[in-house]
Amino acid sequence: MDDGQMKKPITTTGDALRAELAGADSDSADQLLTSLGYTPEMKRNRSTFEVASMSFILASIPYGLSTTLYYPLVASGPVGIIWGWLAVSLIILTVAASLGEITSVYPTAGGVYYQSFQLAPPEWRHLAAWTCGWLYMVGNVTITLAVNFGTTLFLVGCINVFEAADGGLVFAGDPWQVFLVFLAITFLCNAVSALGNKWLPILDTFAIFWTFAGVVAIIVCVLAMAKEGRHDAKWVFTHFEVNSGWTPGWSFMVGLLHAAYATSSTGMIISMCEEVRAPAEQVPKAMVLTVCINTVAGLMFMIPLVFVLPDIQELILSAQPVPVIIKAAVGNSGGAFGLLIPLLVLALICGIGCTTATSRCVYAFARDGAIPGSRLWKQIDHRLDEVPLNAMMLSMVVQIVLGAIYFGSTAAFNAFSGVGVIALTASYAAPIVISMLTGRKTVSTAKFNLGAPLGWFCNIVATCWSLLAIPLFCMPTIVPVVDPALMNYASVVFVGFTVISIGWYVAWGRIHYIGPPVA
Repeated sequence: MDDGQMKKPITTTGDALRAELAGADSDSADQLLTSLGYTPEMKRNRSTFEVASMSFILASIPYGLSTTLYYPLVASGPVGIIWGWLAVSLIILTVAASLGEITSVYPTAGGVYYQSFQLAPPEWRHLAAWTCGWLYMVGNVTITLAVNFGTTLFLVGCINVFEAADGGLVFAGDPWQVFLVFLAITFLCNAVSALGNKWLPILDTFAIFWTFAGVVAIIVCVLAMAKEGRHDAKWVFTHFEVNSGWTPGWSFMVGLLHAAYATSSTGMIISMCEEVRAPAEQVPKAMVLTVCINTVAGLMFMIPLVFVLPDIQELILSAQPVPVIIKAAVGNSGGAFGLLIPLLVLALICGIGCTTATSRCVYAFARDGAIPGSRLWKQIDHRLDEVPLNAMMLSMVVQIVLGAIYFGSTAAFNAFSGVGVIALTASYAAPIVISMLTGRKTVSTAKFNLGAPLGWFCNIVATCWSLLAIPLFCMPTIVPVVDPALMNYASVVFVGFTVISIGWYVAWGRIHYIGPPVA
């Protein structure tokens, strides 16, 4: 940064002082980014509260838990819904804390990819960064796809709380209809993210208050009305019911995809580091704080629903149980749809947030030449308030192509959410494992530091979770699988991206890829 870009002395009056302090934070962050080898290209327009808001919206807990409630219902019933959520949330807290330490040292849009490169020994840092980068990028793209596709299926379920005159569905939801709705939602999220970048922090902040208002409305209405009665507390917290065909213990584990999907976005906020005023401090705090808030919000949302749960055997016949639960509780279609509107709005805001974070991830990976056609994807569009538009469009096209899987498999959402969780979880583990292998030396002086005993504990738990998640979420929800359309194709999508990654590395990367700048 030249002298012309240095901040003028801070004044000492009211609003001017706050503005100067914010500018000082931004300048300091830009200087740190420059020291890490990158030229600042994007505006730092997010405060601590705004980055925490976006982190919260990336998870969008009430919505995320709604679209995947089918999994624990089939796998283990109320025990899986409540205790599975609590268990996974505590595990994800260790992941967030572990990533927070490393992010406070390397706060760049490259996220865990850049961190893996810098932490690894020189002799294998290129391969480590390449592998982690592709996992991180694939995870970002597929989890965004899962969010938008989940919103599509959830919207279909919400519309069908109404019934046709003959008692049938109002919206049949044929594959071509579902795909067209998915396209509309995907285009909308990309348009808002691309054209409204400077307004996104305001949207994220609004979404927090909208979420809690919607959750309170749902809680009060379903518990007060409860047209089909209420279960007692013992049933809510202890009833275990397996309908998946798996053995009870393994069935419970397979049902954890519900909670894992809702918390998978934990590390995606790291990709926003170059748009945060003081990322070394703000982003780690936002990640950890958001997990804590989401844990409580998730319990607040799900426990009341379990109290008014209809018969599970009938409920699992629906791919989207939450609209059915709310309709049964309030007793009429109009009231149920009204209570579902907050979740639908939150779903769209979540899609916009994921689209934004993913575009930054793709941009950062392309910036280091790791994607075919990187020169195109690393461009910043200065007409749109410094948005990596080309990277966003690449991500959108890949999502649309993958979305076509739904024409061959009605379980496509399972594949998208599964591979997103697998790829992101594995990418989060990469810098954590490397940090442990190097004795946690780099994070020992981090601004956000856990200390040796707690740090080692969090790192080990996070690593073990990653090793479990990879095979676990490739499993079909129900066995035996007699219909190919119901198979979990997460492993197929995951292997497909792996083949592309390896092929590009052999053809180009092993000779030309030099990785991020060396700090």
